[in-house]
Parts: sequence; structure tokens; C-alpha cells
Amino acid sequence: MAEQPSSEPALQPITRSSRPVSEALLNDKWDHFLSSLLIRSSLGLSFGVVFSVLLFKRRAWPAWVGLGFGAGRAWEEGDGTIMDTPGLDPRG
Repeated sequence: MAEQPSSEPALQPITRSSRPVSEALLNDKWDHFLSSLLIRSSLGLSFGVVFSVLLFKRRAWPAWVGLGFGAGRAWEEGDGTIMDTPGLDPRG
């Protein structure tokens, strides 16, 4: 006997909705912020260590100050970038 075609519709793959554009944009900004924080903090720490060795008789505070300056600079840049996101009200 020949097979009868079934009347059931063929199963369609489930399509997953992609992320909204705003979420993808915010994720990209956070990625940029975190990488900038890591790079600038590392550079600040490096300059602090160099100045500590050359000028401050191997004290620890220049390294910590350099780390703080680098992290603070990255924080300000990231804050400005994220607050420029359309639809984000910084006042709450």
C-alpha cells in the first residue's frame, strides 16, 4: 500500500526574536565601558608604579593614585556615553 500524505502540517522551526535595538546598543556601550575601565586603570597603575620607583622611593600610594585616576577617567567617559543614549532619562 502506498503511504497516504498526512493532513497534519509540517513542523516549522521556532523563530527566535532578536534583541531590541536599544538593548543591543546598551550592551555595546557597556562592553566599551568595561574595556575602557580595564585599560585606563591598568595604564594609570603602570604610570603610578613607574613614578613610585623613580620618584617616591617605592611607596605604594602613587600606584593607587594612578589606578584611581585611570578608573575615574573611564567612569566619566562611560557615564557620558551611557547618558547620551536616546530614551534614557538621567533624572529617574
